[in-house]
Amino acid sequence: MHILIIHNKYGNFSGEEAVIDKLSMNFLKRGHVVNHFFKSSKKCNSSLLWKIIAFFTGFYSFISNVQLRRIINQFKPDIVNIHNLYPFISPSILQVCKRNNIPIVMTVHNYRLICPTGLFMRNHRPCELCLVKRHEWNCIWHNCENSLLKSIGYALRNMFARKRRMYLDNVDYFACLTNFQREKIVAAGFDPKKVLVIPNFINISRIPDFCPGTYVAYSGRLSEEKGVDLILKVARKHPEIHFKFAGNLRDKVLLVGGIPSNCEFMGYLSGDKLEAFYNNASFFVMASKWYEGFPMSILEAAGYGKCTVAPSHGGFTEIIGKGDKEIGRLFRPMDVVDLENQITNLWNNPDYLAILNKRAFERVRTEYSADNIYNKYIKVFTSITQSKI
Repeated sequence: MHILIIHNKYGNFSGEEAVIDKLSMNFLKRGHVVNHFFKSSKKCNSSLLWKIIAFFTGFYSFISNVQLRRIINQFKPDIVNIHNLYPFISPSILQVCKRNNIPIVMTVHNYRLICPTGLFMRNHRPCELCLVKRHEWNCIWHNCENSLLKSIGYALRNMFARKRRMYLDNVDYFACLTNFQREKIVAAGFDPKKVLVIPNFINISRIPDFCPGTYVAYSGRLSEEKGVDLILKVARKHPEIHFKFAGNLRDKVLLVGGIPSNCEFMGYLSGDKLEAFYNNASFFVMASKWYEGFPMSILEAAGYGKCTVAPSHGGFTEIIGKGDKEIGRLFRPMDVVDLENQITNLWNNPDYLAILNKRAFERVRTEYSADNIYNKYIKVFTSITQSKI
């Protein structure tokens, strides 16, 4: 099968890009032919001109349409798998695929189909106004991007795509990462028969040794919406617990008051250093203030036999689970006291921590394996392509 993957990369390498790389390799390893139509948002940071171009291409991109038609003529894809289309590719390319009778499956990584920012978040708290009121003016009214021009641009391009039914009329299936995400997409008016759940996956290369770790770990960008400030508050109250953070620092406000002596910012890690970071951790913690999609760091931690403490909102609840099926612990979102309780309870209960760590690995090995997720995608791809014949 010829699979064309379309994605507008973000300014910085993100978890979404990592997922797309894994997805591409998953298809290639199984004998499919994969091609890419990629663009990058980095140009937006280079000049005002590119910011102006990005504003207009968010509505319609003549250049992207021409480029895609050329790729279609040469590559002749059986199916198109789209991810992010903003700002330079544009939803207008969906009509190009439709006119060429090429089915589209969109992998939905965030909430941008409903919320102009894609986060369902305002002032570092969950916000669903654009879903509840069924329009995007809230993004402008509340200046959700903390830049009125950006908020206007984001809201208008979303509104344009919604009014023109760009996604509703041209995408064959939407592959959400969690049931929570699916429920929000359906509530926004998308056909429930066309909205599926296909989570992220991870490649398991070996069985971990489940050795007890020496610190609580966090992996991801160091920013306020990720709740890193909440983790630091817990760390300040418990100098006996060592915390390590892997990822690039995005919000310097986190440094106000200084880094606690029991905390270590490791910076961006990869290769052997990242592997050692996972192996030597006791467990992981995520304190995201927004719903997230399906954080790869939870799967990666579980792949090394490490459970995760996470907030009980968004898709976290179904990913972590409850009762005898839980692969970590849930805390009330933005509740530092509850976060503290969950972290200290695990830290002081090594026997139960060992149970959770083993359970986390077994869950990711069975439910979120590369084979399992590949089968879900290829089942959808095959059913669509056969129906188009």
